[in-house]
Amino acid sequence: MADLPVHTIVFEILTRVPAKDVGRSKSVCKQWYALLSTQDFVRIHCSRSLVSSNQRVLLIDDLTCFVRPIISKSNDYGPSSIVIFPFHHQNNDVSILSHLNGLLCVCLNHTYELLLWNPTTTAFKRLSTPVSHGFYINNLDAVGLNVDADDDYKVLHLKRRSGVLGVYVYSREVDSWRNIPFITRQRVPMPTFCGGTLFFTVCECWLGGTKRVICFDVNSEQFKEISFPPVPSIGMVQGVLVNVKNELHMFASTGMFEMTIDLWTLQGDYWIKVLSCPLIPRYHCHCGAI
Repeated sequence: MADLPVHTIVFEILTRVPAKDVGRSKSVCKQWYALLSTQDFVRIHCSRSLVSSNQRVLLIDDLTCFVRPIISKSNDYGPSSIVIFPFHHQNNDVSILSHLNGLLCVCLNHTYELLLWNPTTTAFKRLSTPVSHGFYINNLDAVGLNVDADDDYKVLHLKRRSGVLGVYVYSREVDSWRNIPFITRQRVPMPTFCGGTLFFTVCECWLGGTKRVICFDVNSEQFKEISFPPVPSIGMVQGVLVNVKNELHMFASTGMFEMTIDLWTLQGDYWIKVLSCPLIPRYHCHCGAI
């Protein structure tokens, strides 16, 4: 290996090893530290980690956090390893709000603070400021972690205070928050990041309520609306967005006495139906004591 160029070792070999080994390799020398810290390395390493044999799940208990590998052949978990929280926390205190490329945006429930945290390297960054940026309130706010074309990791924070909705963007590169205009006053759920865009559903469940999808382009920092999949407005209507191999999909459910669930995929600004599930009787969807 001593005869191999450093660039080959870093980008052809170390991009294929587990993240913990990458962290240890940073201590070899200043040159390796610099190369292993570049966004090019992070991007390549993340893309090569997205295979079934490398998938991990992070679980947070009351005071404990641990990681377990996913065994794809049996859909089971492998042995767990403990992850130490690098920041002060209380019992049942840490909530994961968004994740991207191994980076987590979490909230400390007792202080409402937002943090960026890398469980592999244990590095973390508090996003709260003296002017009340970076504080999250459950059921009022929504947070989306994203990365732009310049590899700057950002946090989009939609927060409602005293009935007023404010939208703010945190840049990790600049290390600051700034306000941007938004296009709706309605409450939105947590977004889904896909293809350089954060997607939100605005779905009022009652008959005839608003149904639409709001898109936030992380490079232009502009919002726009696209239509909801053409599902019937019968009874309750809900949409759940998922990113499958960098393609946006939605599970759309409709119905009152019977529920229909369809899977749609977004092609451009139009939705294409992928599959339909059989009708589900209402009593199968109800959770409660008998």
